[in-house]
Amino acid sequence: MSSDSPDDDALTWAGDTEPGAQVSRPAGSAPSSESTVSSGWRVVGKPGRVATAPQDQRSGQMSSVALVTHGILAGVYLLYTIGWLIAAQRATGAPADIVGSLMFTVGLWLAVLAPALWTAATLWLTRGAPSLRGRMIALVMGALVLAPWPFIVGAS
Repeated sequence: MSSDSPDDDALTWAGDTEPGAQVSRPAGSAPSSESTVSSGWRVVGKPGRVATAPQDQRSGQMSSVALVTHGILAGVYLLYTIGWLIAAQRATGAPADIVGSLMFTVGLWLAVLAPALWTAATLWLTRGAPSLRGRMIALVMGALVLAPWPFIVGAS
């Protein structure tokens, strides 16, 4: 690693094949802190080849609290699905006519699927939201609304 100045040595790696690589900053930025150095520098080598430094990956990740909350709510929704399934298997009051019986059966199975459908719809509709507040509110509202009351009360 023989270079012209010690500053150039700091910007190269052992095994670099391009000895004439230059480092440039994006226009309008100043190297004032380590975060701008790690996210804003570009290594420019031969003409036409530009390798950019990796951007900060934390911008697309959830915080630990949000991740744990999502896990707890997913567990609640799974328990709700199991509770609705047990309540649907216990149900014996189906109407005698064919239309009423069909509607009763479809309603029971939609009740069993409701927690999974609510979770999927909430995650799909809030996938591009900049904050998690709307998603958390929708998931908590679903946890309150979709409680399997026939299972909780013990009605048959």
